[in-house]
Amino acid sequence: MFQNRKKILDTLHARFFEQTVLVVGDIMLDRYLWGEVTRVSPEAPVPVVRLTGETESAGAAANVALNLTNLGIHSRLVGLVGDDDEGRRLRDLIAMAGIDGSGIRTLYKRPTITKTRIIGGHQQMLRIDLEETSPVPEESLDKLLVRILQQLDQKPIPGALILSDYGKGVLTERVCQTIIRAARALGVPVLVDPKGVNYEKYRGATTLTPNRKELATAIPFPIDDLPGLLEAGEQLRKKLDLDFLTVTLSEQGIALLEEGEAPKRIPAVAQEVYDVSGAGDTVVSTFAAGLSAKLDKMDALHLANLAAGVVVGKVGTTPINQMDLIAALSSEEAMGQSEKICSLKTAIKRVGEWRQAGEKIVFTNGCFDLLHTGHVTYMEDARNLGTRLIIGLNTDQSVRKLKGPSRPIIHEKDRARVLAAMASVDMVILFDQETPMTLIKALKPDILAKGADYTEETVVGATEVKSWGGEVALIPLVQGHSSSRIVDNIKTPKG
Repeated sequence: MFQNRKKILDTLHARFFEQTVLVVGDIMLDRYLWGEVTRVSPEAPVPVVRLTGETESAGAAANVALNLTNLGIHSRLVGLVGDDDEGRRLRDLIAMAGIDGSGIRTLYKRPTITKTRIIGGHQQMLRIDLEETSPVPEESLDKLLVRILQQLDQKPIPGALILSDYGKGVLTERVCQTIIRAARALGVPVLVDPKGVNYEKYRGATTLTPNRKELATAIPFPIDDLPGLLEAGEQLRKKLDLDFLTVTLSEQGIALLEEGEAPKRIPAVAQEVYDVSGAGDTVVSTFAAGLSAKLDKMDALHLANLAAGVVVGKVGTTPINQMDLIAALSSEEAMGQSEKICSLKTAIKRVGEWRQAGEKIVFTNGCFDLLHTGHVTYMEDARNLGTRLIIGLNTDQSVRKLKGPSRPIIHEKDRARVLAAMASVDMVILFDQETPMTLIKALKPDILAKGADYTEETVVGATEVKSWGGEVALIPLVQGHSSSRIVDNIKTPKG
């Protein structure tokens, strides 16, 4: 869940339009040949694609800028294109998208990098690359650096700088170090989508956003040992003097590594994956957009994770857009509410993930029949004691044992669903026993919360929680509010 959902919505609807982000890197033209596959060629054991259409889009660093523009960000783009039809087409696409491409330079005697993908149905069948692999001349890089520094110093100063490195020769160590130092001197955060194994050239950046394979190759470290890989990633973060390291983990979401903290994890949200092309561009651009709008970095990263889940569900390099991201946010909220109600087995697994992410677990319990303002205030106060609040909810059978045959008034499923809709509640678990001792022992919360009408000696589970280093918190109650009083008022209305 987002730490400040209202701020996220305000940012998506309005605040992105106030931001500027500078993108520097390798620019490419992405060309797609779309078709259908119904047979195998008689000439060779390969599928025959019957062409039905052709599309072109701005790729690599240009796709990063396109993602930003679609979110409402004013994006500036600096890079190199060739003096050819592909370069002119790419410039046209960039201009039509509303991207500021005034920083793009033409590099003569080299072709515009073009990737042509042949798609049969939803499957990429073949990719054809047009590019020059020799190093970009230093003289050309000098001229490009002048453009970059001009764009960086141009008012308004960018809220973030993205280095989109596809290993095609623009982002050399000299170029990277020059602009990283210039950006940091201006207080501009630098996000790098890295390539290759020479991560030294990114020293001093705010963060890198490698995927799991890229990080394992750069360190190097076995890719299958995720805890070990993240630990090695933290050492790399320190070595490169990064503020934090962001690692995309495909179906396992995104991990954030920073000084003095356990790795924080955000789970993946994609329901169906068709094509991962451009997903990294979407993550770094949405993350940069969030940071430029002064979102908390975990909220910005959560937003980037949502955006990636949208684009991998589409075929081809497809940038995120504002409406799709707002829809994904609404969908996640609705799905998240129903998923808050879970079994003890699921709860134990989820709590383990929260702990691994360094979160503090708060537990409280009750019947919560006829929810009122006292309940709401109590749960908000309990949640503020940590980062996750778990509610142990008495079932109807359990409530009858405690309060008699006339209670509860509201069915357990309805009580659970209402609690799950509350922003302060992260999990709801039903229990049949008179006390939640079984839940407390299984979940081992860091904080056990109860109302101040209890004493620590009378709180069920207090001794157990303190035995593993946890604490007991007694929360003041809102006077004059109780379910019993509401029931009495209904039975005997005043006046």
